[in-house]
Amino acid sequence: MKISPFKISTILLIVGMIWVSLIFNETEKMHDSILLKQSNSIEVKSEFSGVDIGYYKLYLPGFAGEEIFVQILDNDDNVIKEQKVQTKMSVGYFDFSESGIYTVKITNISKNQIDLQIEFGNTNSQKMIPAGITILVGALGMMIVSYMKIKNYNIEQPEENIS
Repeated sequence: MKISPFKISTILLIVGMIWVSLIFNETEKMHDSILLKQSNSIEVKSEFSGVDIGYYKLYLPGFAGEEIFVQILDNDDNVIKEQKVQTKMSVGYFDFSESGIYTVKITNISKNQIDLQIEFGNTNSQKMIPAGITILVGALGMMIVSYMKIKNYNIEQPEENIS
């Protein structure tokens, strides 16, 4: 049985995507859900090690235009990143360069209380490099094979003078 290069590229692409999702799924992350009153804050802490990329995901199920203020703090309570969020769902990323306990501090700056769901953790992006290369090889293979097929494709043209 002969497998075409297009099928091999598709398989590489699918395997790479599944690999990335499994790595991201096995990351250590903190989940929290809270009803945050006006001008109140919440802090969620997580321990990170090495050098990598961290993330936070905020979801407001009953979103009605509220605003929240987000700060990422390092081990020494220095602000790494801060952002004002005005959407139902927001995902933010930040770089960390040393091991320690990092904190996401969320403050309700709207006039109403909000229902808030938080996810805070490490992306494990360093472990995703081989999976990313697999995806890249699959995608490039798919593009090259598609180009070769389209390059040699001819469309028949009808004769001009049909009597």
